[in-house]
Amino acid sequence: MKLRCAVLDDYQGVALTSADWSPLADRVDVRVLREHLTDRDALVAAVEDCEILVVMRERTPVDAELLARLPRLRLLITSGMRNASIDLAACEERGVTVCGTASSSEPPTELTWALLLGLARHVPAEARALREGGPWQSTVGSDLAGRTLGLVGLGKIGAKVARIGLAFGMEVAAWSPNLTEERAAEHGARLAKDKRDLFATSDFVSLHLVLSDRTRGLVGEPELRAMRPSAYLVNTSRAGLVDGGALLRALREGWIAGAGLDVYETEPLPADDPLRTLPNVLALPHLGYVTEGNYGRYFGEAVEDIEAFLAGAPVRQLG
Repeated sequence: MKLRCAVLDDYQGVALTSADWSPLADRVDVRVLREHLTDRDALVAAVEDCEILVVMRERTPVDAELLARLPRLRLLITSGMRNASIDLAACEERGVTVCGTASSSEPPTELTWALLLGLARHVPAEARALREGGPWQSTVGSDLAGRTLGLVGLGKIGAKVARIGLAFGMEVAAWSPNLTEERAAEHGARLAKDKRDLFATSDFVSLHLVLSDRTRGLVGEPELRAMRPSAYLVNTSRAGLVDGGALLRALREGWIAGAGLDVYETEPLPADDPLRTLPNVLALPHLGYVTEGNYGRYFGEAVEDIEAFLAGAPVRQLG
């Protein structure tokens, strides 16, 4: 009898075409769920017969309560090698093997610059005006050369963002709780005196930190009020790094010029969320990792993870 596998949250319907699943054909029945199931009962009903689940990033939390309702589950695969929404201790307790996949840092780096450039040159407003027969040239763009790019976090992604900023002729400043002057200099950045100094002296601030208890709410009202009214905030990392209420006030009251956002506390973003309609927000539906190359890695290595598990030698285990 074949095992059953469900691929969750395949919004674009590309999971089965992004990789070759044929090596599993005689041992595993694979199905995909394209709709995100926020209702826990509906989710359990959809996957309770499965021994294998493949989850995309942190879209669907897998906690102890859900695991208790999925007694058949034996293998849980997540895209990427880190997933804060999976209770690894509960998985171990229930004998569920958890495996990950590779994930490239280039796609979120590239999307960071898509947002930053879109904000600087008012791309959405100008494209909309052109399409709808509006005014020919209605905005004046912000220069990048000679301006300051402030990076909160200078890890794998932040360092790549810094390199591109330097190529645009920007001065790059950086800060994080443990960043040293030497590491900043390695990537062509100056170490800001402190967090407030970074926000106060930057024309563009981009966030590149892992969300944790220590970093949650790291950007609040004091940091946003320290920013220049002409400055922009970009967040392609995690929504929880920013105090959402303070950000809304900053955008509505003009503390900052605008924000480029790809991450939200609730995803998909509710239809009535004000971030969908504020004119100084360039918002995208969490596309940072959504590229052909990354999906090929995610689903291709998910197949490898399943094959290895069935062979009794799991790979890329988490926990």
